[in-house]
Amino acid sequence: MQVEGFFEWLGQALGAVIRFIVDGLDWLFGTLADAGGNFVEGLSRTLGMDTSLISILALVVGLLLLYAAVRAFMRASIVLGVIWALLGLWLLSWIIH
Repeated sequence: MQVEGFFEWLGQALGAVIRFIVDGLDWLFGTLADAGGNFVEGLSRTLGMDTSLISILALVVGLLLLYAAVRAFMRASIVLGVIWALLGLWLLSWIIH
């Protein structure tokens, strides 16, 4: 009979440890998700754009186009730099109100 009590206690102890780990991970990932949501909300509110995934992706693509323009200007490729800059600015002006 004491063997059953031991295994019951062991199961409860293991369950408590697993529950503690799961609650800790839930808190950690919940905090990270809230921080990410607040970051996107603040960024979109400051820029005056929507918080949709398409708008965020368009913002990233627009910034990458501007980065390509800067790299083209640094390679002394004026025409390609102007093209990349115009495309990047056009895309950014389209999503920013």
